Amino acid sequence: MQNIDVHELFKNKYRIKSTRLPNWNYSSDGFYFITICTKNRKCFFGNIINGQIELSEIGKIVQKYWQEIPQHFENVSLDEFVIMPNHLHGIVVIENCRMPIRSRDGVTPSLQQRPTLGQIIGYFKYQTTKIINQIRNMSYVPIWQPRFYDHIIRDEKSLNSIRNYIKNNPIKWNLDRNNSNNLYM
Repeated sequence: MQNIDVHELFKNKYRIKSTRLPNWNYSSDGFYFITICTKNRKCFFGNIINGQIELSEIGKIVQKYWQEIPQHFENVSLDEFVIMPNHLHGIVVIENCRMPIRSRDGVTPSLQQRPTLGQIIGYFKYQTTKIINQIRNMSYVPIWQPRFYDHIIRDEKSLNSIRNYIKNNPIKWNLDRNNSNNLYM
């Protein structure tokens, strides 16, 4: 009988290609532009009225938990962000991210653990999904798409451009590809 290596047999066959930058440490200091979309791009975070987002109760929960990220991750801060009817854009800043882990004796620090961008976003998505499902009296129903988009911001010009994009996102909602009512899609 022939030995079959299942890892080789199915390698790259059923996996979605990663959008992550190869060989980049996503716990590294830096500014990261994030976009997280709702499952099936359902609009339940609010409505755009006169170029402004008016958050629903669910949208307010998303905003609350987004703003609380720095309380749960030392040396992580938030820059510009906007919650749209079916997605969120934000800038996550990771700085000098060294969190000591106690050794077994509880005295001397042994390792340095740094949260990755994926862990930060995963925590946010888990918390919001849990609370929203509790409020809606539902067992686990996904709120978010399984993945998220990220872009590593490399310079001040790019940072300012992304900040402007985020600020102006509600005004341009009628042209947004995430807007299912967009006539130009």
